[in-house]
Amino acid sequence: MEYNLIISIHIIAVIAWMSSLFYLPRLFVYHSITKDKLGYDLFITMERRLYRIISLPSMIATWVFGLYAALVGNWWHAHWFHAKMLLVIILSMYHGMCGRFIKIFQNRKNTHSERFYRLFNEIPTILLVGIVMLVKLKPSL
Repeated sequence: MEYNLIISIHIIAVIAWMSSLFYLPRLFVYHSITKDKLGYDLFITMERRLYRIISLPSMIATWVFGLYAALVGNWWHAHWFHAKMLLVIILSMYHGMCGRFIKIFQNRKNTHSERFYRLFNEIPTILLVGIVMLVKLKPSL
């Protein structure tokens, strides 16, 4: 497969994944303050569908095409790539935490506040800035 096509698909997957990681915790914010059953159940459906239909497949595509691009680009020994991968692993762990929060809401056992989810919502932005800076600047670490 042509390198530019690999990178293009990777970037599209990253955009879809990041969009879901920006929106899902925002749903948690509103879900945490919802008191009526109908609204609560609607958030459960929205969160589950966003996670399963967009977030999870785009994360998998990001990993598959990103690792393939790294193989083709021969980045395995670059220190900036190691740092980037560390941030992507942390972002994947964050993604897993989102899945855990969805289950907590489904079981009606949420104990976190609106403020917690507002702060939690900022984490992917910080990681994205670090990842993009490493990819574009390729610093020698």
